[in-house]
Amino acid sequence: MKCRAAVLHNMGEPRPYAETKPVKIEEIELHDPGPGEVLVRMASAGLCHSDLSIVNGSRPREMPIVLGHEGSGIIEAVGPGVDELRVGDHVVYVFVPSCGHCVPCAEGRPALCEPGAKAAAAGTLLSGERRIKLNGEPVNHQVGVSCFAEYAVSSTRSLVRVNPDIPLDQAALFGCAVITGMGAVVNTAKVRPGAVVAVIGLGGTGLAAVLGARAAGASRVIGLDLLDSKLESGRQIGVDDAVNAGDPDVIETVREMTAGGVEYAFECVGSARAMELAYAITRRGGTTTTSGLPPPDAKIAVPHVQLVAEERTVKGSYLGSCIPRRDIPAYIELFRAGRLPIDRLVSDHLPLDKVNEGFDRLDDGDTIRQMIAF
Repeated sequence: MKCRAAVLHNMGEPRPYAETKPVKIEEIELHDPGPGEVLVRMASAGLCHSDLSIVNGSRPREMPIVLGHEGSGIIEAVGPGVDELRVGDHVVYVFVPSCGHCVPCAEGRPALCEPGAKAAAAGTLLSGERRIKLNGEPVNHQVGVSCFAEYAVSSTRSLVRVNPDIPLDQAALFGCAVITGMGAVVNTAKVRPGAVVAVIGLGGTGLAAVLGARAAGASRVIGLDLLDSKLESGRQIGVDDAVNAGDPDVIETVREMTAGGVEYAFECVGSARAMELAYAITRRGGTTTTSGLPPPDAKIAVPHVQLVAEERTVKGSYLGSCIPRRDIPAYIELFRAGRLPIDRLVSDHLPLDKVNEGFDRLDDGDTIRQMIAF
């Protein structure tokens, strides 16, 4: 079948994207789903910094590629051997497909699935196949998802079925922003009730971490960002104290207001500078967790002696250390119960044709989560 999709041919084009238009809306051809695959009619997809990092070239990928990794939709057709999903099911995408058989999957760590990582790097589905063509030539999939399109062929291992009573534009958030942010809090760091928490970077993932800290019972949440607009968003979503990360005295300020530092700090930007700040405001015996994706060559420096003498813990969190088929339905139930108001993360809706303008706004930092509506 044929449909429209957002295709990136060249990374690193200059801004403004609204003028240079690095992302082209083109008619692609989709192959029928193969064994273990389904055809999804897209409903909604979120613009995330992980997508922007491909557009600006900070995280290189094979070109050309159909973008998008946070999305939701409805099953239109199923391939051979598919019995866990049916036509009409509402689904949310997960940006790491899990094979279920490799060592990390067997250990209950599907975010580290080895075949999934290999497929993502190669621009294929979990099967190793590409189901997209443009002018007769193969096109790469972004992390097995490529949801900036009217339709997508995907592995069932990239999808989680959800209750159809949740609006699909809100359901899409659970596949990236929510499981990354909240998962870092409850799965990776295991924040205890009553703890003092700091979140650096109040975009979609960071605000989800704020909500996760609240749901986990944190007694105090400190939000840090370079933009006053993001600090105000943090206040509205549950931050107790908002601190501008650009203040030259930011480390001393946070350490003074917390009597030595926070117990848990979360870096949600993908910046080495933000990670070093997160570490610096963590107290003795505390845990610093990063869920942001920096450029591949980014490095951080921390005092080695502190790791020993202060029993510090530094953790990485990918996909929120989640088990998606367990955690996404659970987080949705928290949302339905009013304890996880992720609908407040949606800042705007836009058509597929305006994706370049959306990337400009995302890069400017004046939006939280823009959702493409199909």
